[in-house]
Amino acid sequence: MRAMILAAGKGERMRPLTLTKPKPLLSAGGKPLIVHHLEHLNRAGYREVVINHAWLGEQIEFTLGTGSRFGLSLLYSPEGEPLETAGGIVRAMPLLTETASDWFLVINGDIWTDFELALLTPPQEGDALLVMTDNRPHHPEGDFHLQQDGQLTEEGPDKLTFTGISLLNRRLFEGLDDQAGKLGPVLRSAMAQGRVSGLYHPGEWVDVGTPERLRQLDQVLRAREH
Repeated sequence: MRAMILAAGKGERMRPLTLTKPKPLLSAGGKPLIVHHLEHLNRAGYREVVINHAWLGEQIEFTLGTGSRFGLSLLYSPEGEPLETAGGIVRAMPLLTETASDWFLVINGDIWTDFELALLTPPQEGDALLVMTDNRPHHPEGDFHLQQDGQLTEEGPDKLTFTGISLLNRRLFEGLDDQAGKLGPVLRSAMAQGRVSGLYHPGEWVDVGTPERLRQLDQVLRAREH
């Protein structure tokens, strides 16, 4: 099974930091955000990783290269003008499903977490497994409700936040092209059919969406090093 890191966004909320550098290459704890992901993927046993890119994407390819120094083989899916998340996944689908598995892992390039990716295994039924976590102050309303049976629903009490980490099946994207738009509506449609399950992560997770959150994460990680 292959993994995909979503790295094509312009990072407009991170300006001016992203005027000359793509957001996944911004550093926290002495290394780029995307390198944290690559190291986690290697530890979890992944060996082939697809990275989509658009804004300043040539910097990502130049910095990461073939991925050999991370114990990985990196494949790139350039987009030119950034596609939305579902569209980017559809564009990269030939790379993601070259192997025998119809399942693949997707992780947002602009998060940091201590979640162990090796815990993710394809569910026996359904088309998606999303990692959920507690709501953060900047997103108090949450995204989806995790039922006791493990199913996710769009509505319900005590919603949790989607971490941006998921296992997805290619069935989820049947009939879609690279203009499919955002991933959210695709997931909600599958939820309505009972095809999406969730896994709760009680640990650390940061949506590195602003310069201030990046600074805070950098301080935390550097303090741990010492």
